[in-house]
Amino acid sequence: MKYFIYTIIFLAVVFIGISAGKLDFQNIMEGDSANALIVIAASLCVIVLMVILLVSRTISRKHA
Repeated sequence: MKYFIYTIIFLAVVFIGISAGKLDFQNIMEGDSANALIVIAASLCVIVLMVILLVSRTISRKHA
């Protein structure tokens, strides 16, 4: 399960990198830039959730 979580985090980082390449800072809220911002925000949420899951699993193992 730990490797699966790390894989999801890695894929989220890859999506952030791909989406950062599509950003147009002149028109940040239009077209592909808006979609890229949404993908970046969603990927950051996924990373935060996976880190919370890793920490909670570590705490659960210490108390079990």
